[in-house]
Amino acid sequence: MARELTIGATRIHDDGDCYVIAEIGHNHQGRVDRAKELFRAAKECGVDAVKLQKRSNRTLYTRAMYDSPYDNEHSFGATYGAHREALEFSWDEYVELKQYAAELGVDFFATAFDVESADFLARLDVPAFKIASGDLTNLPLLTYVAGFGKPMIVSTGGGTVDDVKRMYDAVAPINPRLCVMQCTASYPAEPEDMNLRVITTYRGLYEDLVVGLSDHQNGIAMSDVAYILGARVIEKHFTINRAWKGTDHAYSLEPVGMRKLVRDLKRVRVALGNGEKKPLPVEKQPLFKMGKKLVAARCLPVGHVLTAADVAVKSPNDGLPPYELPAILGRALRFQLAEDDAIRFEDLA
Repeated sequence: MARELTIGATRIHDDGDCYVIAEIGHNHQGRVDRAKELFRAAKECGVDAVKLQKRSNRTLYTRAMYDSPYDNEHSFGATYGAHREALEFSWDEYVELKQYAAELGVDFFATAFDVESADFLARLDVPAFKIASGDLTNLPLLTYVAGFGKPMIVSTGGGTVDDVKRMYDAVAPINPRLCVMQCTASYPAEPEDMNLRVITTYRGLYEDLVVGLSDHQNGIAMSDVAYILGARVIEKHFTINRAWKGTDHAYSLEPVGMRKLVRDLKRVRVALGNGEKKPLPVEKQPLFKMGKKLVAARCLPVGHVLTAADVAVKSPNDGLPPYELPAILGRALRFQLAEDDAIRFEDLA
């Protein structure tokens, strides 16, 4: 069965480029104009999609958590609930942002953290749904979202193989349009905690699924490694200024980094090649100068029987290669050779 997934107009498959998602999250700080600025910058970097996070805060959190004090440098409200509400967009704002993303030519969707938010996004007709690591075991939400029939990208941070299998067994019969993301739910994630070989594990367990990486590491190199291991969806947090207010900015990529990430992922795909080792046209000229041939070490008369002392190995590479030396030793010359003349088989008796 083919390992592929289509989101919007993009077909994601093993032989193609990575589908890169710029995770805007709440880096927009509750401002539509800033969200648009982030969308535009991400598109200019070459990403395939921009993504927000959608929460129905009143029903998502317990009353105690919603009303808990949230007084810190990154807070947008005196309580955690007020902080979260300040970062949520309304229906009209989501419609405006969806239209803007369409004008830019970039896919736009969001993470659904609860059923009410999933309904909101389904009504918006997003091209895909993201499910966060915290909901890997939330089968009620997973199966509900699966019922929409849209592509689902599920992060698996903090989970076990059994958790992933339980999710797959619940979702796949309803909706096989699924991507499983290796993820470390640490912000930022240290390289030693990323366990990228899980990508290989997932590919072995689910031969029909596209596998990806939700990359919370500060740099860009780990995503390249993930592609080599078989990841074809990369999600990376994105900002314009890492010094802005908000907890996510510090480990988000700025435009320079995101542009390099997209560029390098495309380079990795073509650099992997097809596995066949053969000379390439681009190597011909350099190897003409660097490669060697067999030549006469000195002036040699007709009939001379060649010894190792009669033969030198010199550039350029336009004659017999040095590995042919044993094949010419002990053979007599049919013609006289001057110093540095190439030795050819047709010169030998």
